[in-house]
Amino acid sequence: MISKKSRILVTGACGSVGSELVKKLLQDQHVVCAFDQSEDGLFKLDQEFKSEYGANLKLFVGSIRDEARLALAFEGVDVIFHCAALKHVYLSEYNPFEAMQTNILGVNNIINAAIKTNVQRVVFTSSDKAVNPSSTMGATKLLGERLMTAANHYMGKHQTRFASVRFGNVLNTNGSVLHIFKNQIANNLPLTITSKDMSRFFITMSQAVDLCLHAGNNMIGGEIFVSGMGCCNIMSLARAFVGKDSFNYKIIGEKPGEKSYEELVTETEAQRTVCEGNLYTIIPDSLDVMPSGIVDSYMKAYDKAPRLSGPLRSDQNMLTEREIGSMLQSVGNFEDNTGE
Repeated sequence: MISKKSRILVTGACGSVGSELVKKLLQDQHVVCAFDQSEDGLFKLDQEFKSEYGANLKLFVGSIRDEARLALAFEGVDVIFHCAALKHVYLSEYNPFEAMQTNILGVNNIINAAIKTNVQRVVFTSSDKAVNPSSTMGATKLLGERLMTAANHYMGKHQTRFASVRFGNVLNTNGSVLHIFKNQIANNLPLTITSKDMSRFFITMSQAVDLCLHAGNNMIGGEIFVSGMGCCNIMSLARAFVGKDSFNYKIIGEKPGEKSYEELVTETEAQRTVCEGNLYTIIPDSLDVMPSGIVDSYMKAYDKAPRLSGPLRSDQNMLTEREIGSMLQSVGNFEDNTGE
């Protein structure tokens, strides 16, 4: 469990998920260290939260590519939520080395600095694109997950624990499809559709934050936490967003690295994925090399728990358009989007 009034650091604190985590953790009366390389973003966080939360908000300018800077920022920190990343598939395809520097070496820097400073828990925010990846970004996220799980093997006498969470597409975040659709409608442009067959998982911001906190409170070490989330076809999403069956669109084709459907859990992972209501916990397949204390904790917590019967794919059990409409309403985006 995360103790009351802990000192918690959020990397990528100015991003969509990071800033919402900062807000929630401040509301829960924790001391929050907002770590980001964006000076302007940190200034805006300060303007938004400082008057209400005062000294509980700490601002750290820095890059996760700089391990020494991380170690300084991590001093006295109890829990880390690692949200900083290069997340856009298209940009990472054209900047693969930069994606590696941030999404792989940056994760390794987080691990090393956390162990050196005796941080208790580290939660890494990953993506469904890490599952059977077809893109550079997905491949870097997969390696990030593997690094986080492996960090529990070699920590020696250190008590730091590491785990991951997997998101689908977080609705209404910067650069999300809803923002793209809104801008296109506002400018009287056709909606751009990559492929009529493309499907995706979607998660609301509140669900994403709750999943991070669930992981922080329940992690043993090495697992990957996944929240059950709705999935739908891109055409169904567009129809629900516009509010009518007929709308102006154009097919632009898949961008480099994209695939027609995503997965949250593979067929292989399903055999070791514990189901607890709408939450799934993927148990690592490397328990045999983990410390005995971690193995014992897994046996006690999950030995008799039910497992998934198969993979979770975005082209199966999709939401109806009515359900998609309810999902959009929950994030405040279901309005008159017809432009009329």
